Amino acid sequence: MARGNTSLSGRSGAAAMWPWLAWAVVLLVADQLTKTFILDNYRLGDSTFITGFFNIVRAHNTGAAFSFLANAGGWQRWLFTGIGVVATIFIVWQLRAHPGQKLFCFSLASILGGAVGNVVDRLMHGYVVDFLDFHWDFLSGMFPGGHFPAFNLADTAISIGAACLILDELLRVKRSK
Repeated sequence: MARGNTSLSGRSGAAAMWPWLAWAVVLLVADQLTKTFILDNYRLGDSTFITGFFNIVRAHNTGAAFSFLANAGGWQRWLFTGIGVVATIFIVWQLRAHPGQKLFCFSLASILGGAVGNVVDRLMHGYVVDFLDFHWDFLSGMFPGGHFPAFNLADTAISIGAACLILDELLRVKRSK
């Protein structure tokens, strides 16, 4: 991915990346606070009705997205933790190299905050705490009872970051034409 090395306000890459790291920390703290609330107030499987399509529920995910490899026997905890650590190193390197590219860095910092949030869960609990439960009848053919797999704020940050990363790349390609 060829990118120019622009920095915020002419600062060095290392100094200019701090606002992006701060955003990642904000996401990490929000994620961990919400998960702590769930762990302190819900037992596994407990649920609170919020609307006709949304519940708060305590769920544990030992796998990846959509519980991929959740029943793999435990080794996946370390695989996903390792992937999170490698991703963190790569993202920090990219933030340092391209701190002035706002959408790109927002995307990476959002992914970073979410990834670290889920790594913290894996290290502390052996699973990721999920609690956002959306459900619609039209999803019944794909998910039991129409319930999309439960997720958390870290997953939301990763998803938004990934969508913004795709948008950034599309805009970069469009600008280069």
